[in-house]
Amino acid sequence: MELEVIIGLEIHAQVKTKTKMFCSCDNDAWGEEPNATVCPVCTGHPGALPVPNKKAIELGVKAALALGCNIPQYSKFDRKNYFYPDLPAGYQISQFDEPVSKNGSVEIILDGEKRKIGITRLHLENDAGKLTHSGNFSYCDYNRAGTPLMEIVSDPDIRSAKEAKLYAEEVQKILQFVDASNADMYRGEMRFDASISLRPVGDEKLYPRAEIKNLNSFKALEAALLHEISRQTEMWETGKPPASEQTVGWNDEKGETYLMREKESAADYRYFPEPDIPPLEFDEKEIEQWRKELPELPLPMRERFEKEYGVTQQESETLTSSKALASYFEEVVKISGDGKKSAGWLLSELLAKIKDSEDLTIETQKITAENLGNLVKLIVNGEISGKIGKEIFPEMWETGEAVEKIIERKGLKQISDTGEIEKLVDKVIAENPAQVAGFKAGKVQLLGFFVGNVLKLSGGQANPQIVNQLLKEKLQ
Repeated sequence: MELEVIIGLEIHAQVKTKTKMFCSCDNDAWGEEPNATVCPVCTGHPGALPVPNKKAIELGVKAALALGCNIPQYSKFDRKNYFYPDLPAGYQISQFDEPVSKNGSVEIILDGEKRKIGITRLHLENDAGKLTHSGNFSYCDYNRAGTPLMEIVSDPDIRSAKEAKLYAEEVQKILQFVDASNADMYRGEMRFDASISLRPVGDEKLYPRAEIKNLNSFKALEAALLHEISRQTEMWETGKPPASEQTVGWNDEKGETYLMREKESAADYRYFPEPDIPPLEFDEKEIEQWRKELPELPLPMRERFEKEYGVTQQESETLTSSKALASYFEEVVKISGDGKKSAGWLLSELLAKIKDSEDLTIETQKITAENLGNLVKLIVNGEISGKIGKEIFPEMWETGEAVEKIIERKGLKQISDTGEIEKLVDKVIAENPAQVAGFKAGKVQLLGFFVGNVLKLSGGQANPQIVNQLLKEKLQ
């Protein structure tokens, strides 16, 4: 039996605000002592009234617009009831039937072809706290309770683990480009719930699914889905396909899922409109203004980089891996005038150095875009050779000093004076009569020998193009 994989993703991303969703507590508790950034609202004390964070709503709508969603003029918050130790109020303030957005889509590139993944909705909610288990005890830290979240629910359009990973990566980039979320998984600012089921090819029915909870990396997402595909395929092939919907966890060490509970339905959560928060109403002019404020998004930017600057698809994907890197690259190109060479120096030299460092990023390393652009420009204009560029690059990296100052201080400016280079060429020819005879006898590969010796004699400063031209003229 040939089976088809059906996957839907829920992506939870922390909204980039200073304060929490419904109170004025600090939204950044990274490194803080447990229960240090809490108040009666985010810890669910009776009588404490929630006040919606206007900035969180704005950023949620902007993210939804970037994901191609429609924004209704009317929206509301609802109470979602469930009882966990890290949910102090006994309910979560979320959105049920009237979210801030509906019906969007994201395009991904899969094996060189575009695929569109539908988005059911992006809605807003507050996060729960965090449980830490040690021996026979569980400890509650409510610092994260009340953190504003965007939950992005895809349609069941995803057909493989690889596709799910590409979709999740694209959503992360979009949220970061819009500046709606840092989506930093190391800090727990983005995580996934993946629902997966199988069905016979050609069947339109959706069969009972397993929902894999709280996946916190792209690697874990892909691995968990691959495991579930294998597990459910075996169930189908033995004539015992899943009979009920399940919620499962992922054990990264064992590389397998495990049953947590039978999956809840909407009825189990007993949703009802949040009585302490009035409905939201959006003005069309306000929505259009937010739409105009959106930056260029990752996929269109990648396609433009390939068209305008002649970079490959792989290079454009790396160059747009962050908004900061993409902006840095465009500034380098603006100064150098050469997109392809700029990409080469940025990818193979600068990013290689950043990757080797422990804590540096494109924003915190010392070489400015202007400085790297000037280096590439000098090479493009023939004022220095690529060899000299690579010699001085480490000093630029260590000190951040301007390339022109390093060249001047070290006397490394490229020699482009034809008369001066001709003297070096004549000297090398005179000192190597056997090689001259060999070249004239047809061993044209000896040209590289002469070029190398002239460049060596000049300390690498002679213009290679002029060296090649003069040698060909004189040797022939």
